[in-house]
Amino acid sequence: MTELEVVGAGFGRTGTASLYEALNTLGYVTHHMFEVVARRDQAQAWLQAWCDRAAGRPVDWHPALGAGGFTAAVDWPSAAFVKELLTAYPRAKVILTLRDFDKWYDSARDTIYAIQSVAASIRPPPYLAPLFQNVHGTVAVAEAVIWQGTFSGRFEDREHARQVYDAHIAEVRRVVPPGQLLEFRITDGWGPLCDFLGKPVPERPFPHANDSADFRRRMQRMRVVARLLDALPASGCAMVATAVAVAAAVAIGRVLVRSWQRV
Repeated sequence: MTELEVVGAGFGRTGTASLYEALNTLGYVTHHMFEVVARRDQAQAWLQAWCDRAAGRPVDWHPALGAGGFTAAVDWPSAAFVKELLTAYPRAKVILTLRDFDKWYDSARDTIYAIQSVAASIRPPPYLAPLFQNVHGTVAVAEAVIWQGTFSGRFEDREHARQVYDAHIAEVRRVVPPGQLLEFRITDGWGPLCDFLGKPVPERPFPHANDSADFRRRMQRMRVVARLLDALPASGCAMVATAVAVAAAVAIGRVLVRSWQRV
């Protein structure tokens, strides 16, 4: 049975994409939010985990993490389950990525929060809906776990978001046993991370992923996707229209996956 060895406790946009790449370089099989859009079974698994937690039931981590062979998990949705993951994997090491709140908030607002409404607006014709199941599943997970579950539907209230952000950091510090927590800024580089995990320092530079400008370009492509889908025929009865629509859907699907990767 696969054991989770590393839990990333930092919210998305605190350097989790860079940490994801770093952990993979160190030999871990790492879960990140983009797995939710890339794998058909992920959205339901995480929504079930959220429902179980809300109902006070133990979470079965096999569907969300064990089945994929993941040995590390960073970013949302897993960052919302630090206490539950430590209960299931008490020997796991926890990495809390930190970032100045105001820089984090502006980045999150302009990227992952903005992309939520764009992705939610993608409404393909019914006969193409199965091709977009993963995208809509990811929207559902983000809404349930992040925007409603973590920020209570008040992310646009900056001071409320600040309180949630600070409270999360305090809670991580409270629940993680001494010696199992590394507070980490991406600018710290390989040294502290490798020391904490007992890994040799790689020769390659520490990764710096998820550039905001690139994110904005991806979001613009998603807006184009939404407009293209609005223009598709409502019925798939006409053979030519169906063929064109399916070809467009395949191309759009590829753009969507790239747009959501490493969110």
